[in-house]
Amino acid sequence: MNINTPDGRYFVVKGRLWRCSNPSIEASERQRLVNALMDARRAVKAANASDDPSEMKAARAAVQAAKVALGERGPVWWEDGAPDFNRYKVANTPYADWYRAQDSRDA
Repeated sequence: MNINTPDGRYFVVKGRLWRCSNPSIEASERQRLVNALMDARRAVKAANASDDPSEMKAARAAVQAAKVALGERGPVWWEDGAPDFNRYKVANTPYADWYRAQDSRDA
């Protein structure tokens, strides 16, 4: 079950929270950043095939930069002071009860 949290900050994959992109990024800028992320992921694949450590380092840095620009990593994009639960198991977060309720709804 892949779903977004009610506050739109995370999506859940296999019981783990992953931070969503910043919804305030303008659509054209978001698309540019997504394209950059996809290019960087292809560069990681190519670097993996080439076995070149410096190429891999550069490719991974490009992935990180795109994800930070999208708001998926780095400083959180919300401004209410709520902590970041990126990559946490949802069961270990304040979203646990909400998530269990989603699971029972789908049963």
